Amino acid sequence: SGNPYAGLVSSLRAAWLTGKTRPVEYRVAQLEALGRFLDEKKQDILDALASDMHEPSFEAEYSNIVLCKNELNDTLNKLDTWMKDEHVEKNLVTQLDAAFIRKDPYGVVLVIPPWHCPILPALVPLIGAIAAGNCVILKPSEATKNIRTLMAEVLPSYLDQDCYAVVSTDEEGTIKLLENKFDYIFFTGSPAMGRIIMTAAAKHLTPVTLELGGKNPCYVSDDCEVHIVARRVAWGRFFHAGQTCVAPDYVLCSAEMQEKLLPALREAIAEFYGPDPKVSPDFARIVEDKQFHRIQALLGSGCVAIGGQEDEQERYIAPTVLVDVESSHPIMQDVILGPILPIITVRSVDEAIDFINARERPLVVYVFSSDKKVVNQVLERTSSGGFCGNDTLMHMTLTSLPFGGIGESGLGRYHGQFTFETFSHQRGCLQRTTALEPINALRYPPYNPHKTGLVRLATELKRQGACTLL
Repeated sequence: SGNPYAGLVSSLRAAWLTGKTRPVEYRVAQLEALGRFLDEKKQDILDALASDMHEPSFEAEYSNIVLCKNELNDTLNKLDTWMKDEHVEKNLVTQLDAAFIRKDPYGVVLVIPPWHCPILPALVPLIGAIAAGNCVILKPSEATKNIRTLMAEVLPSYLDQDCYAVVSTDEEGTIKLLENKFDYIFFTGSPAMGRIIMTAAAKHLTPVTLELGGKNPCYVSDDCEVHIVARRVAWGRFFHAGQTCVAPDYVLCSAEMQEKLLPALREAIAEFYGPDPKVSPDFARIVEDKQFHRIQALLGSGCVAIGGQEDEQERYIAPTVLVDVESSHPIMQDVILGPILPIITVRSVDEAIDFINARERPLVVYVFSSDKKVVNQVLERTSSGGFCGNDTLMHMTLTSLPFGGIGESGLGRYHGQFTFETFSHQRGCLQRTTALEPINALRYPPYNPHKTGLVRLATELKRQGACTLL
């Protein structure tokens, strides 16, 4: 076909068609090999993250090693159960038959992680795709050079290269890769690229999961413990220098709360990173020059209340808080993915909810309040991929919760069993007995009212507990 990846895709499809990836023993062996990669190359991963983005070792280890290992072990512990056929209810006619849902692999799947989080959104989908019995092509981001090299050169040596491949290419190469027919595509990144992925997938009617992020609002009510809020918000915003899709993107609070919150945030930032965060070993850098310049331009929105320092040479932007931000300012037009936190004042929880609902649906809504009613009000009256009350980021550490967006923030879900289900086709199966042919004969022509009545009796579902008005 002249496509540079056509041969790779067809060789993986040929391997998948042999049925090699289907036995549970094979899947477990590949997952265990992935676990060895995480164990044996842990230091290499931490070093690569440190050289790509000055990633603090705690953040690197927690969000890339610990969370990936949790996903892996959860999958290995439960894979037998997840793979089992799920038997379903039957009607009178099918009582002697087997009706079940078979969890079938899709085939050859493509996983594309983002520039700002190069490991977790690459390996967690990979774990689920292997567990579900698929062949996989992983296309790491070109922005993080050392991680990309590690993924492309080291990871394949741990896995069966007949069934799993890592493709290292730029944006142009990614477009070429997308021209091939895949059976499933899992993409994490921007809504703009998400549209390109979906358009490419549409040509082959390929199902997709899109993890797209979004401007995650964080409402802080007047009745909350300011110092706790400041630390949890600052941690969530400045973790990984703000380059996570689940960071609180902006704070909504009253003018009175802003007065209290600013000194508390200043105190939290000093507590975390010292008087000069630039020399702190615990504050990361922006991944690449292009992103540095994009984030730098956002500093012009509103007024800098905390931070604002920058160093192009080091791709350093200080933990920054902006006030007097208008919803028309550039910082409110797109996801920030950097260490800047704008504060917008609102008069009430109702106004905050209206502000959130007037925008595209975010990946997560955050709310801080000592009053459960306020937390529940925000939960019930907004819509988002996920929700977290009185903290930031922590909802995504649970493998038991589905993680994913809605609307502009994405499509589909993963983590834990949800990743396995994402990469499995739920195949509805009925295996019938050849006995009782006289009963089955009721459905064959010629038809008559007597047959119709009997068939209805045998197959009709009745509403339960409905109250009939006489």
